[in-house]
Amino acid sequence: MSEKTPLLPSSPDATHLIVLTGMSGGGKTVALRALEDLEFYCVDNLPTVLLPQLVASVRRDAGEKRRHVAVGVDVRNPSEDLRRMPAMLSELAAAGVHAHLIFLDSRDEVLIKRYSETRRRHPLSWQGLSLADAIAEERRLLRPLAAIADKVIDSSDLNVHQLRRLFATGYADATEGLTLMFQSFAFRRGLPLDADFVFDARCLPNPHWDPTLRPLSGKDAAVRDYLDGQPLVGEYLADTMRWLDTWLPRFEVDDRSYVTISIGCTGGRHRSVYLVEKLASHYRELRNGVLTFHRELE
Repeated sequence: MSEKTPLLPSSPDATHLIVLTGMSGGGKTVALRALEDLEFYCVDNLPTVLLPQLVASVRRDAGEKRRHVAVGVDVRNPSEDLRRMPAMLSELAAAGVHAHLIFLDSRDEVLIKRYSETRRRHPLSWQGLSLADAIAEERRLLRPLAAIADKVIDSSDLNVHQLRRLFATGYADATEGLTLMFQSFAFRRGLPLDADFVFDARCLPNPHWDPTLRPLSGKDAAVRDYLDGQPLVGEYLADTMRWLDTWLPRFEVDDRSYVTISIGCTGGRHRSVYLVEKLASHYRELRNGVLTFHRELE
Protein backbone atom coordinates (compact mmCIF):
# COMPACT_ATOMS: atom_id res chain seq x y z
CA MET A 1 0.00 0.00 0.00
CA SER A 2 1.54 3.30 -1.08
CA GLU A 3 1.60 6.39 1.13
CA LYS A 4 0.19 8.25 -1.88
CA THR A 5 -2.85 5.99 -2.20
CA PRO A 6 -5.46 6.70 0.50
CA LEU A 7 -7.96 3.96 1.18
CA LEU A 8 -10.86 6.33 1.80
CA PRO A 9 -12.59 8.30 -0.96
CA SER A 10 -12.05 12.03 -0.61
CA SER A 11 -15.64 13.20 -0.20
CA PRO A 12 -15.43 15.98 2.41
CA ASP A 13 -19.03 15.74 3.64
CA ALA A 14 -19.43 11.96 3.66
CA THR A 15 -19.59 9.58 6.58
CA HIS A 16 -16.89 6.95 6.17
CA LEU A 17 -17.37 3.52 7.72
CA ILE A 18 -14.58 0.98 8.04
CA VAL A 19 -15.63 -2.53 9.01
CA LEU A 20 -12.71 -4.55 10.34
CA THR A 21 -13.22 -8.28 10.34
CA GLY A 22 -11.12 -11.37 9.89
CA MET A 23 -9.37 -14.08 11.80
CA SER A 24 -9.05 -13.84 15.57
CA GLY A 25 -5.40 -13.01 16.20
CA GLY A 26 -5.06 -11.35 12.80
CA GLY A 27 -4.67 -7.84 14.19
CA LYS A 28 -8.14 -6.26 14.40
CA THR A 29 -7.46 -4.73 17.82
CA VAL A 30 -4.17 -3.22 16.65
CA ALA A 31 -5.88 -1.79 13.56
CA LEU A 32 -8.69 -0.28 15.65
CA ARG A 33 -6.17 1.38 17.95
CA ALA A 34 -4.41 2.94 14.96
CA LEU A 35 -7.70 4.24 13.58
CA GLU A 36 -8.73 5.56 16.99
CA ASP A 37 -5.49 7.58 17.08
CA LEU A 38 -6.58 9.02 13.73
CA GLU A 39 -9.81 10.34 15.33
CA PHE A 40 -12.10 7.57 14.11
CA TYR A 41 -15.07 6.73 16.32
CA CYS A 42 -14.23 3.10 17.11
CA VAL A 43 -16.35 0.26 18.48
CA ASP A 44 -14.98 -3.25 18.92
CA ASN A 45 -16.97 -6.47 18.72
CA LEU A 46 -20.12 -4.72 17.57
CA PRO A 47 -23.19 -6.91 17.00
CA THR A 48 -23.75 -6.52 13.27
CA VAL A 49 -27.48 -5.89 13.72
CA LEU A 50 -26.59 -2.63 15.49
CA LEU A 51 -24.39 -1.30 12.69
CA PRO A 52 -27.07 0.81 10.94
CA GLN A 53 -28.15 2.35 14.25
CA LEU A 54 -24.55 3.20 15.16
CA VAL A 55 -23.89 4.90 11.85
CA ALA A 56 -27.18 6.81 12.02
CA SER A 57 -26.38 7.99 15.55
CA VAL A 58 -22.89 9.18 14.61
CA ARG A 59 -24.18 10.98 11.51
CA ARG A 60 -26.89 12.69 13.55
CA ASP A 61 -24.59 13.79 16.36
CA ALA A 62 -21.79 14.91 14.02
CA GLY A 63 -23.89 17.66 12.43
CA GLU A 64 -21.74 19.58 9.96
CA LYS A 65 -18.55 17.85 11.08
CA ARG A 66 -17.27 14.98 8.99
CA ARG A 67 -17.02 11.80 11.04
CA HIS A 68 -15.19 8.56 10.43
CA VAL A 69 -16.42 5.35 12.06
CA ALA A 70 -14.55 2.05 12.46
CA VAL A 71 -16.09 -1.10 13.90
CA GLY A 72 -14.67 -4.51 14.67
CA VAL A 73 -16.85 -7.46 13.68
CA ASP A 74 -15.76 -10.96 14.59
CA VAL A 75 -16.94 -14.54 14.58
CA ARG A 76 -18.81 -14.15 17.87
CA ASN A 77 -21.70 -12.69 15.88
CA PRO A 78 -24.47 -15.18 15.01
CA SER A 79 -23.76 -16.84 11.67
CA GLU A 80 -27.01 -15.56 10.16
CA ASP A 81 -25.98 -11.98 11.01
CA LEU A 82 -22.61 -12.50 9.33
CA ARG A 83 -24.35 -13.79 6.22
CA ARG A 84 -26.53 -10.66 6.16
CA MET A 85 -23.53 -8.31 6.24
CA PRO A 86 -23.25 -7.89 2.43
CA ALA A 87 -26.88 -6.74 2.22
CA MET A 88 -26.40 -4.43 5.21
CA LEU A 89 -23.33 -2.78 3.65
CA SER A 90 -25.26 -2.34 0.41
CA GLU A 91 -28.08 -0.61 2.29
CA LEU A 92 -25.63 1.72 4.02
CA ALA A 93 -24.02 2.59 0.68
CA ALA A 94 -27.46 3.40 -0.72
CA ALA A 95 -27.93 5.78 2.23
CA GLY A 96 -24.76 7.69 1.29
CA VAL A 97 -22.27 6.00 3.63
CA HIS A 98 -18.85 5.17 2.20
CA ALA A 99 -18.44 1.66 3.62
CA HIS A 100 -15.08 -0.11 3.37
CA LEU A 101 -14.69 -3.74 4.49
CA ILE A 102 -11.22 -4.92 5.48
CA PHE A 103 -10.45 -8.56 6.21
CA LEU A 104 -7.41 -9.21 8.42
CA ASP A 105 -5.95 -12.62 7.79
CA SER A 106 -2.91 -14.63 8.81
CA ARG A 107 -1.52 -18.06 8.11
CA ASP A 108 -2.80 -20.83 10.35
CA GLU A 109 0.62 -21.65 11.79
CA VAL A 110 1.14 -17.99 12.69
CA LEU A 111 -2.25 -17.78 14.39
CA ILE A 112 -1.48 -20.92 16.40
CA LYS A 113 1.87 -19.46 17.46
CA ARG A 114 0.25 -16.17 18.51
CA TYR A 115 -2.34 -17.97 20.62
CA SER A 116 0.39 -20.08 22.17
CA GLU A 117 2.47 -17.03 23.05
CA THR A 118 -0.41 -14.99 24.51
CA ARG A 119 -2.27 -17.97 26.04
CA ARG A 120 -5.55 -16.46 24.91
CA ARG A 121 -8.61 -18.61 24.26
CA HIS A 122 -10.02 -18.73 20.77
CA PRO A 123 -13.60 -17.35 20.56
CA LEU A 124 -14.85 -20.74 19.34
CA SER A 125 -13.03 -22.80 21.96
CA TRP A 126 -16.22 -23.02 24.01
CA GLN A 127 -17.48 -25.49 21.41
CA GLY A 128 -14.88 -28.00 22.59
CA LEU A 129 -12.79 -27.64 19.42
CA SER A 130 -9.03 -27.90 19.28
CA LEU A 131 -7.27 -24.65 18.36
CA ALA A 132 -6.59 -25.85 14.80
CA ASP A 133 -10.22 -26.93 14.35
CA ALA A 134 -11.48 -23.65 15.81
CA ILE A 135 -9.40 -21.70 13.30
CA ALA A 136 -10.72 -23.85 10.44
CA GLU A 137 -14.31 -23.32 11.59
CA GLU A 138 -13.74 -19.58 11.90
CA ARG A 139 -12.45 -19.47 8.32
CA ARG A 140 -15.58 -21.26 7.15
CA LEU A 141 -17.91 -18.87 8.98
CA LEU A 142 -16.11 -15.77 7.76
CA ARG A 143 -15.70 -16.90 4.15
CA PRO A 144 -18.66 -14.78 2.90
CA LEU A 145 -17.06 -11.63 4.34
CA ALA A 146 -13.61 -12.47 2.95
CA ALA A 147 -15.20 -12.88 -0.48
CA ILE A 148 -16.61 -9.34 -0.56
CA ALA A 149 -13.79 -7.54 1.31
CA ASP A 150 -12.49 -4.37 -0.32
CA LYS A 151 -9.06 -5.29 0.99
CA VAL A 152 -7.51 -8.40 2.53
CA ILE A 153 -4.45 -7.76 4.69
CA ASP A 154 -2.23 -10.69 5.59
CA SER A 155 -0.53 -9.82 8.88
CA SER A 156 1.52 -13.02 9.07
CA ASP A 157 4.85 -11.26 8.55
CA LEU A 158 3.98 -7.92 10.19
CA ASN A 159 4.80 -6.91 13.73
CA VAL A 160 2.49 -4.67 15.76
CA HIS A 161 4.22 -1.47 14.71
CA GLN A 162 4.26 -2.34 11.02
CA LEU A 163 0.53 -3.12 11.08
CA ARG A 164 -0.28 0.15 12.83
CA ARG A 165 1.84 2.03 10.32
CA LEU A 166 0.07 0.28 7.45
CA PHE A 167 -3.29 1.58 8.65
CA ALA A 168 -2.05 5.02 9.61
CA THR A 169 -0.44 5.46 6.20
CA GLY A 170 -3.41 4.14 4.26
CA TYR A 171 -5.91 6.32 6.12
CA ALA A 172 -3.72 9.37 6.61
CA ASP A 173 -5.83 11.50 4.26
CA ALA A 174 -8.75 11.05 6.65
CA THR A 175 -6.87 13.22 9.14
CA GLU A 176 -6.52 16.11 6.66
CA GLY A 177 -2.81 16.53 7.24
CA LEU A 178 0.48 14.96 8.10
CA THR A 179 0.26 11.90 10.34
CA LEU A 180 2.92 11.75 13.06
CA MET A 181 4.13 8.54 14.67
CA PHE A 182 6.17 9.06 17.84
CA GLN A 183 7.92 5.87 18.90
CA SER A 184 10.26 5.01 21.76
CA PHE A 185 12.97 2.38 21.52
CA ALA A 186 16.11 0.99 23.19
CA PHE A 187 19.43 1.69 21.47
CA ARG A 188 20.77 -1.61 22.78
CA ARG A 189 18.20 -3.42 20.64
CA GLY A 190 19.01 -1.47 17.50
CA LEU A 191 17.57 1.46 15.58
CA PRO A 192 14.01 1.25 14.23
CA LEU A 193 14.30 0.56 10.52
CA ASP A 194 11.36 2.78 9.61
CA ALA A 195 12.45 5.90 11.51
CA ASP A 196 12.50 9.20 9.61
CA PHE A 197 14.15 11.06 12.50
CA VAL A 198 16.03 9.68 15.51
CA PHE A 199 16.62 11.58 18.77
CA ASP A 200 19.02 10.26 21.41
CA ALA A 201 17.86 10.74 25.02
CA ARG A 202 20.72 8.83 26.67
CA CYS A 203 22.28 12.11 27.80
CA LEU A 204 19.37 12.78 30.18
CA PRO A 205 19.10 11.77 33.87
CA ASN A 206 18.14 8.10 34.04
CA PRO A 207 15.35 6.91 36.38
CA HIS A 208 16.74 3.39 36.03
CA TRP A 209 19.28 4.12 38.76
CA ASP A 210 16.53 4.75 41.31
CA PRO A 211 15.46 1.29 42.61
CA THR A 212 11.92 2.53 43.23
CA LEU A 213 11.56 3.73 39.62
CA ARG A 214 13.40 0.94 37.82
CA PRO A 215 10.40 -1.45 37.52
CA LEU A 216 8.16 1.35 36.19
CA SER A 217 7.97 3.02 32.78
CA GLY A 218 7.73 6.55 31.44
CA LYS A 219 3.95 6.20 31.51
CA ASP A 220 3.88 5.95 35.31
CA ALA A 221 3.28 9.03 37.44
CA ALA A 222 6.37 8.54 39.62
CA VAL A 223 8.69 8.46 36.60
CA ARG A 224 6.92 11.44 35.03
CA ASP A 225 7.29 13.43 38.25
CA TYR A 226 10.99 12.57 38.43
CA LEU A 227 11.67 13.66 34.84
CA ASP A 228 9.41 16.71 35.12
CA GLY A 229 11.70 17.90 37.91
CA GLN A 230 14.88 17.66 35.81
CA PRO A 231 15.75 21.00 34.12
CA LEU A 232 17.85 19.24 31.47
CA VAL A 233 14.84 17.17 30.42
CA GLY A 234 12.74 20.31 30.03
CA GLU A 235 15.43 21.90 27.83
CA TYR A 236 15.67 18.75 25.69
CA LEU A 237 11.90 18.63 25.23
CA ALA A 238 11.67 22.33 24.33
CA ASP A 239 14.52 22.09 21.81
CA THR A 240 12.96 19.01 20.19
CA MET A 241 9.60 20.77 19.84
CA ARG A 242 11.25 23.82 18.30
CA TRP A 243 13.04 21.64 15.77
CA LEU A 244 9.87 19.76 14.85
CA ASP A 245 7.84 22.98 14.64
CA THR A 246 10.40 24.34 12.19
CA TRP A 247 10.75 21.33 9.92
CA LEU A 248 7.46 19.39 9.96
CA PRO A 249 5.68 22.06 7.85
CA ARG A 250 8.32 21.51 5.15
CA PHE A 251 7.27 17.87 4.90
CA GLU A 252 3.62 18.85 4.61
CA VAL A 253 4.49 21.20 1.74
CA ASP A 254 6.35 18.27 0.15
CA ASP A 255 3.08 16.26 0.22
CA ARG A 256 4.29 13.73 2.77
CA SER A 257 1.46 11.95 4.57
CA TYR A 258 3.39 10.16 7.34
CA VAL A 259 6.52 10.87 9.41
CA THR A 260 8.01 8.68 12.14
CA ILE A 261 9.93 10.40 14.96
CA SER A 262 11.89 7.90 17.03
CA ILE A 263 13.34 8.66 20.46
CA GLY A 264 15.74 6.22 22.03
CA CYS A 265 17.35 5.68 25.39
CA THR A 266 19.35 2.80 26.84
CA GLY A 267 16.50 0.49 27.86
CA GLY A 268 13.58 2.08 26.03
CA ARG A 269 11.39 2.13 29.16
CA HIS A 270 11.80 5.46 30.96
CA ARG A 271 13.24 8.54 29.25
CA SER A 272 12.23 7.73 25.67
CA VAL A 273 8.71 6.66 26.70
CA TYR A 274 8.27 9.83 28.76
CA LEU A 275 9.41 12.06 25.88
CA VAL A 276 7.20 10.30 23.33
CA GLU A 277 4.15 10.73 25.54
CA LYS A 278 4.96 14.40 26.17
CA LEU A 279 5.47 15.15 22.47
CA ALA A 280 2.35 13.25 21.42
CA SER A 281 0.24 15.07 24.01
CA HIS A 282 1.58 18.43 22.82
CA TYR A 283 0.93 17.78 19.12
CA ARG A 284 -2.51 16.27 19.68
CA GLU A 285 -3.58 19.70 20.88
CA LEU A 286 -2.48 21.15 17.53
CA ARG A 287 -3.42 18.52 14.93
CA ASN A 288 -5.15 15.24 14.20
CA GLY A 289 -3.36 12.04 13.30
CA VAL A 290 -0.83 11.66 16.13
CA LEU A 291 0.11 8.08 17.03
CA THR A 292 2.45 6.56 19.60
CA PHE A 293 4.28 3.27 19.77
CA HIS A 294 6.59 2.03 22.53
CA ARG A 295 8.65 -0.73 20.97
CA GLU A 296 10.06 -2.19 24.16
CA LEU A 297 6.77 -2.01 26.07
CA GLU A 298 4.51 -3.38 23.33
